[in-house]
Amino acid sequence: MAEQQHDISMPPKYDPQATEAKWYEYWKEGKFFEASGDRSRDSYTVVIPPPNVTGRLHLGHAWDTTLQDILIRTKRMQGYDTLWLPGMDHAGIATQAKVEGKLKEEGISRYDLGREKFLEKSWEWKEEYASFIREQWAKMGLSLDYSRERFTLDEGLSDAVREVFVRLYEEGLIYRGEYIINWDPSTQTALSDIEVIYHDVKGAFYHMRYPLADGSGHIEVATTRPETMLGDTAVAVHPKDERYSHLIGKKVKLPIVGREMTIVADDYVDMEFGSGAVKITPAHDPNDFEIGNRHDLERVLVMDESGQMNENAGKYEGMDRFECRKQIVKDLQEEGILFDIEDHEHSVGHSERSGAVVEPYLSTQWFVKMGPLADQAIELQKQEDKVNFVPDRFEKTYLHWIENIRDWCISRQLWWGHRIPAWHHKETGEIYVGRTAPEDPENWEQDEDVLDTWFSSALWPFSTMGWPDENAEDFKRYYPTDALVTGYDIIYFWVARMIFQGQHFTEERPFKDVLIHGLVRDSEGRKMSKSLGNGVDPMDVIDRYGADALRFFLSTGSSPGQDLRFYWEKVEANWNFGNKIWNASRFALMNMNGLKYEEMDLTGPKSIADEWILTRLNETIAHVTKYIDHYEFGEVGRSLYNFIWDDFCDWYIEMAKLPLSGEDEEAKHTTRSVLAYVLDQTMRLLHPFMPFLTEEVWQHLPHEGDSITVASWPVENEFSNRQAVKDMQLLQEIIRSVRNTRSELNVPMSRGITLYVKADNEEVLGQLERGKAYIEKFCNPTELTVGTDFQAPEKSMSSVLSGVELYMPLAGLLDLDAEIDRLGKEVKRLDGEVARLQKKLSNEGFIAKAPEKVVEEERMKEKDYMEQREKVQARLEELKH
Repeated sequence: MAEQQHDISMPPKYDPQATEAKWYEYWKEGKFFEASGDRSRDSYTVVIPPPNVTGRLHLGHAWDTTLQDILIRTKRMQGYDTLWLPGMDHAGIATQAKVEGKLKEEGISRYDLGREKFLEKSWEWKEEYASFIREQWAKMGLSLDYSRERFTLDEGLSDAVREVFVRLYEEGLIYRGEYIINWDPSTQTALSDIEVIYHDVKGAFYHMRYPLADGSGHIEVATTRPETMLGDTAVAVHPKDERYSHLIGKKVKLPIVGREMTIVADDYVDMEFGSGAVKITPAHDPNDFEIGNRHDLERVLVMDESGQMNENAGKYEGMDRFECRKQIVKDLQEEGILFDIEDHEHSVGHSERSGAVVEPYLSTQWFVKMGPLADQAIELQKQEDKVNFVPDRFEKTYLHWIENIRDWCISRQLWWGHRIPAWHHKETGEIYVGRTAPEDPENWEQDEDVLDTWFSSALWPFSTMGWPDENAEDFKRYYPTDALVTGYDIIYFWVARMIFQGQHFTEERPFKDVLIHGLVRDSEGRKMSKSLGNGVDPMDVIDRYGADALRFFLSTGSSPGQDLRFYWEKVEANWNFGNKIWNASRFALMNMNGLKYEEMDLTGPKSIADEWILTRLNETIAHVTKYIDHYEFGEVGRSLYNFIWDDFCDWYIEMAKLPLSGEDEEAKHTTRSVLAYVLDQTMRLLHPFMPFLTEEVWQHLPHEGDSITVASWPVENEFSNRQAVKDMQLLQEIIRSVRNTRSELNVPMSRGITLYVKADNEEVLGQLERGKAYIEKFCNPTELTVGTDFQAPEKSMSSVLSGVELYMPLAGLLDLDAEIDRLGKEVKRLDGEVARLQKKLSNEGFIAKAPEKVVEEERMKEKDYMEQREKVQARLEELKH
């Protein structure tokens, strides 16, 4: 090939590992990721969902952050002043459990260390795992503004947390009270409702007879948790239940304990369920707690914080709750109180963090009164500037939960976290809540508890921007944020709480859009877990195939809101896609003859292939830009893949070889310019998905600027030639058909053929004349005849396409009987297509409901298939005779 220039700096094979490490350091040193604060440009902000400092990132994080990076890189190239704010979450319960586990291996507990020393250990853990996470962010290629990195326990966020707590307290929206809460006996802390995961468990209903105190009989009750009966303080019946009306107000004797209890009437009791009488344990059941309040019942707590029976459990004191259950059942059977055990599968709450069975437990805790906050958030969704959920079906999920929300228990019995800004007077018991400690601290003790992790992460979009200082530059510039990307599994935990806190404290939605994705599952659709051993470490994938291949797979492998199945083969296919781009780029660069950026010229005469690829590029720019804006990354991926692999690599590059190997210097220059321009624009479009490969290729191309990360986003231009597209489509059909025929006949491309191309009309003939050079190049005919009125040659292989008929004389090429058989099969295929379309078009329902354009397209298809069938049939008859 003439005038090739070998670019030795582009090796024959792409090496992702070497390339990726190099460019990430270059980007960071160049500060390309940092928000500029340039007020002449619109801002675009995303805050990262802060990963917990409890371990390394998993595939879900990789997916989540890749989608965010695509948005940020696109907007940066579109000229926005972008901020992608990184950070991490202290993850109270989870991190404390990890640190305590590590201490346990050393034979010590947090109590041995004391609070301050334990917190030092926790900060050491945080620093270690934060560095792991930053390394993983770098390997993923995430364009984060590290100059603004935050942590949910840093000083600024602590200020915001205290401010929010104090304001809510002063507004009467935070209160302290004794309530039944979800208690995790393993980590010994309270849990909010959504930190409880319910599993169906095989248990039992234990039916008992409680004796009336006057000895006149008994009343039947049942329970699934017999160990809690030791805390019973009443039996309740429905006030309209005639079976028990004579017993209301009478006393029953609590077995084993001997305590006398009153039979009370309460509308809560379901007369139809069981015996219609229920035992009431106000300290161990949320519904019983409410009944106890209505009837002023004593609250008797029979367990301690570790799930062991306490002094109120009498002889069972010190036993584990489940051991106690077995012993009480045995004792009650011996006394004749327990008369039936009925198998019963029921839903039991488990701690999301530790997996322990959650205990409904009477405890004094801090709560947020959710009603007024929820009302504000619900009202927001009725406004024009509401939070937009993508897909929008998740708005219903969000609203359903927030409309039925209960008060939020925010205190946790931990040391690692934001300590509650409340102090208790040592003598009077008075409570002081404030942003700072009381003036006479020697008389006050700060509340031992810390706040729920989600309390601080709910403030993330604005606390990270400098709030509560509403004049903070970042807060004024970058809040509210534009998009939040997260999984559907934390809509309740995090998304809902950010919305109501943002609305309440800033009077604005915290983000414009919420893009919801699903979970990454294995190839069989199972959730990835340690127990199944089916987890995949994203760093292992990157070590094997590079970050770009993983990113392209994650971002284009599903539609919004759907789960994603992980397949190694698909990641490998995307690695092959990267190699395809690399090879095409090497070819282009080797043939650019040292072309400089300022020498690129697209104004001269262009070939059909040039006009076509520039038009297709325009279409791809429009498609990609539109679908990124709609968060349809799968559609973007398909569009880019098809354009790069099929149009550019498989067609245009092959066609570009004609002028490049010719003698026309002007045509060569134009072709080089088109190659450089299309590759440049394509790399920009692909950059948000495959940042490393695209930077490497772009840096080799004629370009201006320091990095593709800040190169301008492609926009549609004047290159739009519909005729060239039509011409190219016809040529592609002809070339494919001839190649298929060669394949059927086992005739290699190197062997010349005789080819007749018959046009249906003068317009098609003009297309064939314009593309004749391509037919000669890619069909390799030793003899080519193009026309409209010649007779088809006898004994030839034929193909009927839209607007043309192709004939290849069979002499020396084909078994005649085999061709007759092939044409017969083609007639049958076309018969089937015609019959299918005629059935569809005779369906009155289809005609009535389908858009007119669709109906017309189906009619055109029917006409086309009938014409093709007629030609094939005629050719078949001709060969037979």
